Amino acid sequence: MFYSLLANRAFLRLLFFGNLLGAIYGYIWYLPQLQITEPRFWLFVPDSPTAILFFTLALVAFLGKKHWPLMEALAFVCLVKYGLWAVGMNVFYMIDQGTIVWAGVMLILTHGFMAVEGILYAPFYRFRIGHFMVAAVWAFHNDIIDYLFGQMPIYMGLEKYLPEIGYATFWLTVIVLWLVYDKTIKKGHHTLEFPHDK
Repeated sequence: MFYSLLANRAFLRLLFFGNLLGAIYGYIWYLPQLQITEPRFWLFVPDSPTAILFFTLALVAFLGKKHWPLMEALAFVCLVKYGLWAVGMNVFYMIDQGTIVWAGVMLILTHGFMAVEGILYAPFYRFRIGHFMVAAVWAFHNDIIDYLFGQMPIYMGLEKYLPEIGYATFWLTVIVLWLVYDKTIKKGHHTLEFPHDK
């Protein structure tokens, strides 16, 4: 019953428009940082909006009764990684500041949803080890850009923790990749098909 809801075309359309608007809002939110960023790094700065964009493109394929394996792999890895990363960063930020920041609470809820939707659709993904490896390289490459080239999303006051945040992010990437492999590539994982409805 639950998975039939996830496969329902009306629900997929609602999810598509919700994620599309979320991606657009996310890119707008990153504009101030992009304005002070070298153009060569632009592609790698707005991590969460790009993760949502990957999933939005995967949803386009689902609605067309097809699969886009590379987008599915990128979406799964990036939604979970950056969803959890943002939740952790905003919790850490509020602890460090010693106060509740309501914008941070909003970001925790929206990014938590990112991670959840990425995991919930795992049984529908159809990507293989090659697609997974591309997503893994993308994830680790973004870590290098963020923490070796200083392009991490700006959280005023947390710059002093940059080495610790970079270290934690590396292990988050490893854990997320293991989760994605276990849920999609590992032999015996559960798979579901989309119904061929109207």
